[in-house]
Amino acid sequence: MLVGATSHSPTGSRGFMERGFLLLVVLMFLEGTVFPLGAASSPDISAPDGAGGHERNDDHRGIDNYTFPKKAFPVLSLDYGHIQMPFEISLWVLLASLMKLGFHLIPRLSGIVPESCLLIVVGLLVGGLIKLAGEEVPPVLDSKLFFLCLLPPIILDAGYFLPIRPFMENIGTILMFAVIGTLWNAFFVGGLLFAVCQIEGTHLSQVELLPCLLFGSIISAVDPVAVLAVFEEIHINELLHILVFGESLLNDAVTVVLYHLFEEYSGAGEVTLMDAFLGVICFLIVSLGGVAVGAIYGILAAFTSRFTSHTRVIEPLFVFVYSYMAYLSAEMFHLSGIMALIACGAVTRPYVEANISHKSHTTIKYFLKMWSSVSETLIFIFLGVATVAGPHAWNWTFVSVTVILCLVSRVIGVVGLTFIINKFRIVKLTTKDQFIVAYGGLRGAIAFSLGYLLDKDHFPMRTMFLTAIITEIFFTVFVQGMTIKPLVDLLAVKKKQEAKRSINEEIHTQFLDHLLTGIEDICGHYGHHHWKDKLNRFNKKYIKKCLIAGERYKEPQLIAFYHKMEFKQAIELVESGGGVKMPAAMPLQVSMQNIQPKKQPPMAADRALPQFTKNREEEIRKILRSNLQKTRQRLRSYNRHTLVADPYEDGWSEYMLKKQRMIELEKKVRPDLPGWLNLTKTWCPPWHPPVLDRSNLSETAKYKVKSFNLKINSDTWPSVPKTDSNF
Repeated sequence: MLVGATSHSPTGSRGFMERGFLLLVVLMFLEGTVFPLGAASSPDISAPDGAGGHERNDDHRGIDNYTFPKKAFPVLSLDYGHIQMPFEISLWVLLASLMKLGFHLIPRLSGIVPESCLLIVVGLLVGGLIKLAGEEVPPVLDSKLFFLCLLPPIILDAGYFLPIRPFMENIGTILMFAVIGTLWNAFFVGGLLFAVCQIEGTHLSQVELLPCLLFGSIISAVDPVAVLAVFEEIHINELLHILVFGESLLNDAVTVVLYHLFEEYSGAGEVTLMDAFLGVICFLIVSLGGVAVGAIYGILAAFTSRFTSHTRVIEPLFVFVYSYMAYLSAEMFHLSGIMALIACGAVTRPYVEANISHKSHTTIKYFLKMWSSVSETLIFIFLGVATVAGPHAWNWTFVSVTVILCLVSRVIGVVGLTFIINKFRIVKLTTKDQFIVAYGGLRGAIAFSLGYLLDKDHFPMRTMFLTAIITEIFFTVFVQGMTIKPLVDLLAVKKKQEAKRSINEEIHTQFLDHLLTGIEDICGHYGHHHWKDKLNRFNKKYIKKCLIAGERYKEPQLIAFYHKMEFKQAIELVESGGGVKMPAAMPLQVSMQNIQPKKQPPMAADRALPQFTKNREEEIRKILRSNLQKTRQRLRSYNRHTLVADPYEDGWSEYMLKKQRMIELEKKVRPDLPGWLNLTKTWCPPWHPPVLDRSNLSETAKYKVKSFNLKINSDTWPSVPKTDSNF
């Protein structure tokens, strides 16, 4: 009856719900009386059985005779140990973000002092306050936290958004600075430091050669985190930025190899020629192996993104996870994790962006920027805290000589290498450029973490090494980082262009690339344009077909770029409410399901884009695809000795015919004439100089004949004066 009543009237239904709720409250009350809530919610598990007079004996008394200890209901309790680690991590991140926000609220302060310097000062203050409070300052910037948690986001952000074109155009210069320059700095600093340590009165005679070379390899590498933090603020031009930043990324392989080699050699005691040869092999394996690992994971990430069209929400996750797995896999085999992240990001981006949606692309971009910014901020704060926390062994001689030698070796290395590099570069590096490259060699937390990894048993001078490393970091970040911006303004070094290039500039840049490729083909010179074009064609024919979903892999490069810019323009148009109708040429392969156009304003109809019919659009696409990029045929190579004259030029063919006849006639009559007389001339007796017949030639042909600059050998005709009367 009750069910029938409640099923036909809303009043009965409401009464049934009230009775059910009342029954639930009664059951909860009964449960609380049988099992006290205080004991049930917070059981006393600290006391063992038999403690406190409550002894359990199920054999004699049974379960009914057991009495639970009575405890008051815990209205409020404190359990900090339960959430200590995540709470402290969140607190550090919050502190770092607030500091970063506060610095930019004071434009005058952030315009004078770099952000990295201010963050280190905050770390010093926090570490000092913890010590003044009587607490032990933990070494928060240990190597495991730095290399596994803080460094990967910064490198991934740099690799994913790396400007590929300027990087590849300057790859030779970057490799010279990264490999040869780092080796020079390591051996120069380490060798001279050992020589200084052997001087009497320095009290450093116990320092051996191999530990000095190990210290030189640690302190010689330019740090990418410090370079990013400083160079992003001064807005240096793209060439200098990519040179210094590319060097800081690629010298990781050299630093890792030298670090492990000298560490092994210090334990072995002696170094043979075979050990040196194996060190070179190790460098190739570490660098190329890191690139290979990153490329493999990048291809896997791109291939996985082909199948995410129905689950767009997990698209950014694949980019992050595959990249981090590439870093961990490289570190597992002692390969260069930084090289792996750079390769993974550079390989992943062009294929993933062709598959994922616009919202996923925005998520990847801003999450990477946020993550790398927080990691960079934490690194500098932790560096200041670790400076206060760690023990120090100060030696004026060792520290001051380290700072001076780092400056001298950097200047000598950059000037010497630039002298060699400029012989092969079209755009030379000026004296100002060399100064900025040398002055921008900043050291950072990578050197500190590598020094922190040293074993105290094998390296008793570890504490002194750490003190010198921290001093060098502070000198480069504070002194060089604070003064590089005024020096850039003083020297009037070219700044970075903030405005993005237009479609017109991009299309003309690609047109010039095709033009230079064609010129290289005609000249028979296989330059970097030729090999870049070969790689692009292989990429389009094989790789894109496997890694990009749909038909977008068939598009020529110019068409793909046009679609990309058109898509971006459509997004901006929709977000600004400029019109409802999309352009008809919008590529259908791009994911657009996340874009909801706003309602069209009344006055926006006049700004609607022109429409094309479907047949007209397809006709335009066919014309573009068939004419913009044709398959290049391999033609014979030409040079100045095999060039054929223009057959359509007035009088030139007649002139060339006469030339050939005169040469043949001359060989028959005067076979003893020297080869320099095999010019276009009429035959004349031996007592007359050769005379050029120009009576029947056009003005253009006469000018070309004159350009031969006929020379008369005085030994052959000594009595004939050298005149130019014929011209």
